[in-house]
Amino acid sequence: MPKHGKKYRNAVEGRDNVERVSVEEGVKLAIEASYASFDETVDVAINLGVDPKYSDQMVRGAVTLPNGLGKDVRVAAFCKGDKESEAKEAGADVVGGEDLVEKIQGGWLEFDKAVATPDMMAQVGKIGRILGPRGLMPNAKTGTVTFDIGNAVKELKAGKVEFKVDKAGVLHAPIGKVSFGAEKLCENLKALLDTVNRLKPSSSKGTYMRNLAVATTMGPGVKVDVSTVRKFLGA
Repeated sequence: MPKHGKKYRNAVEGRDNVERVSVEEGVKLAIEASYASFDETVDVAINLGVDPKYSDQMVRGAVTLPNGLGKDVRVAAFCKGDKESEAKEAGADVVGGEDLVEKIQGGWLEFDKAVATPDMMAQVGKIGRILGPRGLMPNAKTGTVTFDIGNAVKELKAGKVEFKVDKAGVLHAPIGKVSFGAEKLCENLKALLDTVNRLKPSSSKGTYMRNLAVATTMGPGVKVDVSTVRKFLGA
């Protein structure tokens, strides 16, 4: 069993690891337990009542967080013609067509997100094995395959978060930095949870949102009482 460091043990000292708290309290406790020397990212893990092995129960989407993510997102845009200037004007860090595909085939991967116009997907597909495992493959379901390339770039630069439930039915997503404070983090979390709720598959039976936890990059997870989510969302 792995041993935690002294700072981690101090962060969890005196806390009940079984107790579940409200959404707002969960965010507050998570950032209070932050101890790293850098501005940690605050992440959320949601256990959903879905079986991802069935395509009609796959939960996947994207949400633009109202307060962003607190970091500079490097965006690569796969496009050609007039769309190249549109992507550049929107703030894309690197823009290209077949030349960009070849550059990535050569090992270059200095970007965080990627967007593409539909007419470029045949070329982008050639590097799917490179982009896919890294979560960088453009996808129409998350709005990153579109002819409205300028808006797609702007959304990613502003803090658009893509999410996808894993094989175990758990969805992981960042909601900002510790330095944001509880209020802004709660606003971001509300936007995320609202989007996840709206994406509930019609074939999902029983409890949809089973468990929820909030944690910083290095800190301990704080378990949230999912019965408080409805009130948190104002439903």
